[in-house]
Order: sequence, then C-alpha cells, then structure tokens
Amino acid sequence: MNIDHTVLAKLEKLSNLRISDAKKEEVIEQLSGILTYVDSLNELDTTALDASFSTLEGGTPLRKDTPRESNHIAKDILSHAPQSQDDFFIVPAIIE
Repeated sequence: MNIDHTVLAKLEKLSNLRISDAKKEEVIEQLSGILTYVDSLNELDTTALDASFSTLEGGTPLRKDTPRESNHIAKDILSHAPQSQDDFFIVPAIIE
C-alpha cells in the first residue's frame, strides 16, 4: 500500500489530527517506511509454527500464588491521615 496525500488526508480525519503542510511529506515518507517494514514480515515462513508459539521455554512463567501474612501497611498509611475509621480514610462529603 502506498501512502499518498489522499490516504494521509483520510488518516488525518480518522485520527482527528492536523498535520501541517510543511510536515506532510516527512510523515508520508515515515509511514511508507513503516508499511514497507511490516510488508517485509509477510516474507517470513510461519507455516511450521504453532499458533501458540512462544519464545519462552515452558510458556509464561508464573509466580506461586501464596497468601501473604497480614501486614500493617494499611495501618501505617492510615496513621498519617487526618481522620480514619475501620481501615478507611474519612473525607469531607462532596455530594449532598
């Protein structure tokens, strides 16, 4: 796909951006370069790859889901608040 002034005008409208006339040629050149790179990816033979292919050995590493012992971080934070009650900040009412 070639980027020209017509396509750039459509992209401006869709993205709700305004590109100055002085920058339009530069933007067209940059977008064309991006599309050329993406098009070169089509040359890769991926027929032998599984759809769930991952570069990580054994899949995504997961951390152990172990419960933490209760800590006092909330109480430490609330100790600096002007007012708190039952592990909550007390703030002035803003809705009547």
